[in-house]
Amino acid sequence: MMMTMLAVVMALSGVVALILRLLSSHIRKYAAGGVCLSTARLDGKTALITGANCGIGRETALDLASRGARVILACRDIEKGEETAAEIRRRVGGAQVEVRELDLADTCSIRAFAQRFLREVNHLHILINNAGVMMCPYMKTADGFEMHLGVNHLGHFLLTYLLIGLLKRSAPARVVVVSSLAHYFGWIRFHDLHSQGSYNSGLAYCQSKLANVLFTRELSHRLTGSNVTVNTLHPGTVRSELVRHSTVMSLLFTLFSMFLKTPREGAQTSIYCAVAEELHSISGKHFSDCAPASIAPQGRCDETARKLWDVSCELLGIEWD
Repeated sequence: MMMTMLAVVMALSGVVALILRLLSSHIRKYAAGGVCLSTARLDGKTALITGANCGIGRETALDLASRGARVILACRDIEKGEETAAEIRRRVGGAQVEVRELDLADTCSIRAFAQRFLREVNHLHILINNAGVMMCPYMKTADGFEMHLGVNHLGHFLLTYLLIGLLKRSAPARVVVVSSLAHYFGWIRFHDLHSQGSYNSGLAYCQSKLANVLFTRELSHRLTGSNVTVNTLHPGTVRSELVRHSTVMSLLFTLFSMFLKTPREGAQTSIYCAVAEELHSISGKHFSDCAPASIAPQGRCDETARKLWDVSCELLGIEWD
């Protein structure tokens, strides 16, 4: 009996493998998702991308550099950042690429980065809040924030706050926030924002991605009339280093790699939000596969967005009117 069942399982596995192989080209085409078709040039423009030394950040930097932008890679790992910059220069003749140190898990690093940036850079037309952590074990940032909330939301909140004046002076300008479909499964736990009462890495990640959406919603209201837009996006499920903290997710990503986007494919919506001409006056929206996407009901609540804004300012010790 056992041998029969084993034979059946093996036979079914072989059939599934054969079907997947026959359909592989169609599966890959579907998984790749939307493509940014804009041919917009960015000559004379300056773009800042956090976490640009790998994954979709690196691919986004490569694309913007190829359009003529001065691209600044804000990275925690300077060595990897320089390797990425060198690669972009090899692939794009005359590319203007710079690397600067930024650790979003440390507000002192964020402030030091912004201070130097404002001293040395005269314009900023595109800010892409791309860096992030996912499903890491319970850790705190240098300031005592839970790591997902601290890096994915609060770190970018502070960075944007410190650079918003330059963005306004450089207008028209855009802020692009990389969120995730995971925001649908997130709730802002105001009673335990830093997961000190209980911790689940998946739920902490979802909360931080919802925070991205709510931040974008509130910021768009506050930027009305400034000619600075802010939008958020879901890049898709991408083969990247983001799942390195989860053995289960890493295994699933390996097994189902055919259904995942490459970093280049995953970067398309970030690029679209940064350059597409039709988005020049669109703000406070969410995109996926280079098209408008729906937002979870909890991500459309203005009251929650305002409350999160106020709490974030309090945690960071800033006043942002």
